[in-house]
Amino acid sequence: MAEATGQRRADWFFDFISPFAYLQWQALKRFPGIEMACRPVLFAGLLSHLSHKGPAEIPAKRLFTYRHAQWRADRAGIPMAFPPAHPFNPLAALRLCIAAGSGTDAVDAIFDHVWREGRAAETFEDLAPVAAKLGIDDAGALAQGAVKQALRENFDAAVQAGVFGVPTLVVDGELFWGEDATAMFEDYLADPGLFATDAMRRLASLPVATARRGI
Repeated sequence: MAEATGQRRADWFFDFISPFAYLQWQALKRFPGIEMACRPVLFAGLLSHLSHKGPAEIPAKRLFTYRHAQWRADRAGIPMAFPPAHPFNPLAALRLCIAAGSGTDAVDAIFDHVWREGRAAETFEDLAPVAAKLGIDDAGALAQGAVKQALRENFDAAVQAGVFGVPTLVVDGELFWGEDATAMFEDYLADPGLFATDAMRRLASLPVATARRGI
């Protein structure tokens, strides 16, 4: 981010499919004192890697998740409108972001297109208005090998870091998952010893009493 001082670095793994990533972005894009690396990643890839279902794949959870996101937006006074259909295939949006440099302007413009304006984002044609704003007028830019490789590298980095969902902030090897963990992330930046208390240290070695068997 242009406004960052560079004294500390965090990686932000996100997917444009996530309304909570859009909500968290509203705080992160103004976050002072840290170099924020925006790293688009395919959420569906993480789900497949972990053999896990997304919230939209469980009917009751899907409705609750959508309501919860809209409620949090309304409560925070953040304009938000769901796109015409959800979930959608975000691959074109992720590649556009990378082709445009994955900077603040690109992330902001694509999030606004999808979640502030409530517009479709599955194809280059859907994204053409925002792509033009970012100086990209050819769908071929999204198919370049370097763009695909960068997206793959983001995914590999997310897996290596232990990321299991989006959005996730990673700083000093610590994971902060979800928009509602933003305050926890802030507290950690202010006090890197946050997880060094006796109560916090105990959690890392807490035994498992029972495990769910295969279904």
